[in-house]
Amino acid sequence: MIEDKKQTEEEQQEAPGELMTLIVPSHPKFLYVIRSALYPVLIDAGFSRRSARKIILAVDEACSNIIKYSYEGDHTKTITMVVRSDNVRIVIRLRDFGKRVDTTKIAPRRLEDVRPGGLGTHFMGAVFDRVEYDTSQGSGTLLTLEKAIS
Repeated sequence: MIEDKKQTEEEQQEAPGELMTLIVPSHPKFLYVIRSALYPVLIDAGFSRRSARKIILAVDEACSNIIKYSYEGDHTKTITMVVRSDNVRIVIRLRDFGKRVDTTKIAPRRLEDVRPGGLGTHFMGAVFDRVEYDTSQGSGTLLTLEKAIS
């Protein structure tokens, strides 16, 4: 579901103009909705198709991590994505209301450690200029992903 949201004065100051708010169920089959909605927004913001695909892969990995770790596979919850841009940078915020993430344990695994999984945080760090986890929201986590438009 895409919905309009009034921004508080504080939100307007800390992030560029809102382009989209999307709320999807926490089931992997709905991640395509996020990917499909995000792609044209990134292209319109000025990212190349290649950069847009990389950003979408990193966001998809972040959402998969929310489903797996925060919601522990519970598909009855929701993931909220808010996208903002000011023609200089794009900010993507992913909000969950599940188990708070222990930020001290978040680290990409070494690429030399060849095995399936565990590359989501690596992709996020490689693609975005800023990756920030906020667990002060009362419940769950607010993940902020920021990238300059080049």
